[in-house]
Amino acid sequence: MLKAGILGGGQLGRMLLQAAANYPVETFVLENDAHCPSAHLCDHFVKGDIRNYDDVYAFGKMVDALTIEIENVNVEALEQLEKEGLAIYPRPSVLRTIKNKILQKQYYKENEIPSPAFVITQSKSELAQHTELIPAVHKMGEGGYDGKGVQLIREKADLDKGFDVPSVLEKMVNIRKEIAVMVAMNKEGETALYPPVEMIFDPVLNLLDYQLCPADLDQRTLWKAEAIALSVVRNFKSPGIYAVELFVNTEGDVLVNETAPRVHNSGHHTIEAHYSSQFDMLWRIILGYPLGNTDPILPSAMINLVGAEGFSGPAVYEGLEEVLKIDSAFVHIYGKKETKPGRKMGHVTVIAPTKQDLLFNANKVKNLMKVTSIVNRQS
Repeated sequence: MLKAGILGGGQLGRMLLQAAANYPVETFVLENDAHCPSAHLCDHFVKGDIRNYDDVYAFGKMVDALTIEIENVNVEALEQLEKEGLAIYPRPSVLRTIKNKILQKQYYKENEIPSPAFVITQSKSELAQHTELIPAVHKMGEGGYDGKGVQLIREKADLDKGFDVPSVLEKMVNIRKEIAVMVAMNKEGETALYPPVEMIFDPVLNLLDYQLCPADLDQRTLWKAEAIALSVVRNFKSPGIYAVELFVNTEGDVLVNETAPRVHNSGHHTIEAHYSSQFDMLWRIILGYPLGNTDPILPSAMINLVGAEGFSGPAVYEGLEEVLKIDSAFVHIYGKKETKPGRKMGHVTVIAPTKQDLLFNANKVKNLMKVTSIVNRQS
């Protein structure tokens, strides 16, 4: 039986482990928090820091294959393990490129993959030399996630809000739609694409609010999105599963925003709405099984459950019973003991034959369900 390790023990690891139960695989998780969402679902839990060379290296020596649920891992340890013959999904070279937004943007440029115009800045003072890109987005090279490490520079007066570390200054796009395409690639280089999803963001938290699948795209835009997503993944030359996030601008161009080399929030709906989920697909790749069927069973909407503003402490899921009364609604609670404003605590997927039904039920879920706390509301 293959011994497979997961670096990170959050909700993505938890859902990977739920899918692993269907396969002949012995699972290991490395995570600092013994009460993390993945801890009780794996066969072997190892307490350690995924950013620490020695912890990652020692963990890798326990297993036959390694994967990640977050990019913020010690790549040097993975590179050494790969030299020693360990199978890693994705390869460390991909992680080195992806985890640094500067290297990621250069990768798109070198491989002629369309993405927004950009310059690299080493310090905040350099921003004043590139005002031709304003309005722009300033993204820290390393360390940002879920809207953190990203600053909007709408006008010259905002230049002081930039980051004083190596970063990417990227021209803002007139966005018509934000979409994502999940792409799977096996060891033989065969690929499978999931239908694009359309993402609707919370403008305050800059987090995904809900998403619809399939995205409402004309045929030409769909072909462009699929071709670009495939190009991103094939040039990595690494088996794994990838979320390619794209902008469709007002002129109809399709541009890559960012890529995540792992299972991803934009693929959660695949658990119920597709024949092979993103989590099932990754196990097929790791275990050398045929790629799964990415076709949708029915159209879907996925709603993130995030901690309500003003509440921190032990989590309470208000409206859960009401949501469970909705036909074809599937609730996933991530097992995080503590909530705080904006923290991802779960998601709900609804499936329905029509977009009208999907939007109706998605809005119903959003209005009914709220993650609060048993402690008093924050002042």
